Amino acid sequence: MIKRLRLLFALALLFSTKTIMAQMTYLALGDSYTIGESVEISERWPVQLVKMLNDQGIKMAEPKIIATTGWRTDDLQKGIAEDTELLPNYDLVSLLIGVNNQYQGKPIAQYKKEFEELINTAIIFAGNNPKKVFVVSIPDYGKTPFGAAKEKQIAKELNEYNRIAKHIALSYGIPFFNITPISREAKERPELIAKDKLHPSGKMYSEWVSLFASDVIKILKQ
Repeated sequence: MIKRLRLLFALALLFSTKTIMAQMTYLALGDSYTIGESVEISERWPVQLVKMLNDQGIKMAEPKIIATTGWRTDDLQKGIAEDTELLPNYDLVSLLIGVNNQYQGKPIAQYKKEFEELINTAIIFAGNNPKKVFVVSIPDYGKTPFGAAKEKQIAKELNEYNRIAKHIALSYGIPFFNITPISREAKERPELIAKDKLHPSGKMYSEWVSLFASDVIKILKQ
């Protein structure tokens, strides 16, 4: 009886290990928008994306998120370098960064340089395959109560940041998902704004995911 139980346990462990190994892995790099400031963990857009993919029959492990509220491009670089739990490579890697470079008035040349460096880092973590990487545009916080006083200035500056990010991403053959128009609907749709009056709500994040989920599925099936 004991031998039989040991055998069953060993088989269960083997099956569990194979199931885990069969799961695809996802690394999400960013700032407050990726870590989901002011929303529940289940409402973070990388978490919502993984749930949608699993619902579509694509076996995904929980996302590995390297992101902190307030991070600029250089902060993200440091965060990646200091993380000791990163896998050698991932099946999918996303990048959304830059709003704090803009908010803190850092030179846009610094953003351009460090964003391209982060693109190259993302490609490395995607097994040196740029087709497994995607970039998400910076949302426009000028349409929130927090940023309303400088709405036009914020829109103008973030347009330039997004133009640079898109140009760099596409130059590497990396998809650029433009969620900024959705963020700009928040001015007339308060349900898209989190309780802090600045960050996106879980509902806005779900609209982001709906926008690019089908394209992410294509990336994973390549």
